[in-house]
Amino acid sequence: MKKIHLPAVAGLFYPASPEQLRDDVRGFIAGGKNADIPTPKALIAPHAGYIYSGPIAGSAYAQLEEAGQLIKRVVLLAPSHRLAFHGIAYSSADYFQTPLGEVEVDTDALASITDLPQLHLIDQAFEHEHALEVHLPFLQESLPGFRLVPFLVGDAGGEEVEQLLERLWGGAETLIVISSDLSHYHEYTQAREMDSAATRAIEQLDPAALSRDHACGRNPIKGLLLAARRHHLRALTLDQRNSGDTAGPRHKVVGYGAYAFY
Repeated sequence: MKKIHLPAVAGLFYPASPEQLRDDVRGFIAGGKNADIPTPKALIAPHAGYIYSGPIAGSAYAQLEEAGQLIKRVVLLAPSHRLAFHGIAYSSADYFQTPLGEVEVDTDALASITDLPQLHLIDQAFEHEHALEVHLPFLQESLPGFRLVPFLVGDAGGEEVEQLLERLWGGAETLIVISSDLSHYHEYTQAREMDSAATRAIEQLDPAALSRDHACGRNPIKGLLLAARRHHLRALTLDQRNSGDTAGPRHKVVGYGAYAFY
């Protein structure tokens, strides 16, 4: 009997209605500008409620317009918000569900890397976690058929994340997505400065320049930057804004960025 991970934030972070969700996601993607680059190997995109970060996420997923027939596997990494743990967690679920349907987990890919010492089966970490879930409708609308390899990153070094990515790197059939917001709860101008510093670190593939205050997903981002250097990828900033630009006040904002690696 298949094990299904049910959505936790449908109706909270994004619409629970399939029709409204599909319309919203398509609108965000249509609003993103295609950067006229090759199909990206990796993306970084935010994970807040769609009213706040949906337009920025759309800028990332707009780059997959021509990739639908190529990408068959998505390796998705996000920071853990609900549970503290060492290493990197995976789930025992066979499917992750959203209002748009079920996404099959690539259990064969997971089985091929469970020997990594930093990898642990921690189903509890996935309970009520939004940082993976909010990306799934974007992927479902962007890619007609793919399997998912989802991870939550706890207290793990960039080298540990890079090792995992290397094992799953694959070719054109594999897309890597890192889920992360940028600075949290600073005044608008200060947030812009901090987020610009984070963007420079990402563009320069410099994990050492990415601090704790720059991004909640700094650990998986650092791993991606190390892997990008190894594979001679370029990083392109697609969008950088914050909640003060989209739907919130400006005295305390959360930063968002969208980046493509190719």
